[in-house]
Amino acid sequence: MYKLFFKRFFDFIMSLLGILTLLPIIVILIAALLIVNRGSPLFLQPRPGRNERIFKIIKFKTMTDKKDQNGNLLPDMQRITTLGSFIRKYSLDEILQLLNVLKGDMSLIGPRPLLVEYLPLYNDEQKRRHTIRPGITGWAQINGRNALNWQQKFDFDIWYVDNYSFMLDFKILFLTILKVFKSEGINASDKITTGKFTGNIPHKPSDELHNKKNI
Repeated sequence: MYKLFFKRFFDFIMSLLGILTLLPIIVILIAALLIVNRGSPLFLQPRPGRNERIFKIIKFKTMTDKKDQNGNLLPDMQRITTLGSFIRKYSLDEILQLLNVLKGDMSLIGPRPLLVEYLPLYNDEQKRRHTIRPGITGWAQINGRNALNWQQKFDFDIWYVDNYSFMLDFKILFLTILKVFKSEGINASDKITTGKFTGNIPHKPSDELHNKKNI
């Protein structure tokens, strides 16, 4: 019953309560980012959802659009603002994805929605991450997030697809909140974001997955 009905019901109620509770913070961040970014405070990007249906993810914009003399965007580290760093540190950029959850594009818990350009690169096993709604947080996020390599991320995502339940989702939500307050696993040591997925990863469950799946 949880997979068929209650997960979506839980998502809707919790995301609605979350938006209402966090509304003052949302308003403050929008006003601050309008000034700092000198433009839109929002970041919208197409992402694949359940069954690879494309939707637009909504996040707070933490980087400027500064470009080099050739018209190319500067590296992330040169574009992220001081406010943007603070927002990322405490995962505040993810708040607006509660709207995606309300719309039914996303779930609170599930595999993170990746770039559309990755879709042709997945093997059959990796594609299974799209059989359920993507999440704001997930099993991979509480087990390392950006510190994980692509193989580990996909292993954790597929394990979640096969094993999710109310108790597992509750555990992931609790551990996510804990990690946000501790600022754990937010970014790789010297990068704002992880490197791009280029495909060609053979499916072989990592030892770390077997060690952590019963946390």
